[in-house]
Amino acid sequence: MKKLMTVFAAILSLFLLASCGTTKSVAFPKMYESDPLVMLVMPPINNSTAADAKDYFYTTMSVPVAEAGYYVLPPAMTMATLQRESAYDAERFIEGDLKKFGDLFGADVAIFTIIKKWDKALIGAKVYIEVEYIFKSTKTNEILFDRDALITCDTSTGISGGGLLGAVIVAAADSIKTAATDYVPIAVKCNEAALSDLPAGKYHPKHGADGAEGAMATKVTLRTSK
Repeated sequence: MKKLMTVFAAILSLFLLASCGTTKSVAFPKMYESDPLVMLVMPPINNSTAADAKDYFYTTMSVPVAEAGYYVLPPAMTMATLQRESAYDAERFIEGDLKKFGDLFGADVAIFTIIKKWDKALIGAKVYIEVEYIFKSTKTNEILFDRDALITCDTSTGISGGGLLGAVIVAAADSIKTAATDYVPIAVKCNEAALSDLPAGKYHPKHGADGAEGAMATKVTLRTSK
């Protein structure tokens, strides 16, 4: 069942890419114009009720960005420096001048994330998440990439049961599993899904050659499974 859900999520993502009717070069022209290399992941801005979501999103952001062909500054080193410079609260800087972060880290882009929702279903095995991803140039303060993603993550156990009693047992097991769900794998899946059409960076074999590929809209609704 879990394998089937994974396949469904992949098909849905491809459908969204194909149906949005635009390409990466049209959707994200400033990413191609600025051609950034070094990415600085800022601590997420957590507006959700899940207190731990901030740290887990921060630690999992680097992977999909690095896999897209960019050099992502090491999270541990970056966090230590941000804390030393009293810059842990990204909300203080998202609308300000980012040149100081370019000077301090040598970063071309500061990546901001705003966690708007992280709600676990009371019945069933789902987590509903909304995150906005904002890539801003440290040279011009321009937004190079912006995406608001509404993501439903299935955390079901994969157990099946017959009859009404079986359905009740499965629902109870799924609810318990969802209540105890580890943030890390969910954050990984969210970031992978939301950034799947990020233009290829200089370390990716498709760098400069993926502009005609499909791109999702600025606001998307996605489904994934843990």
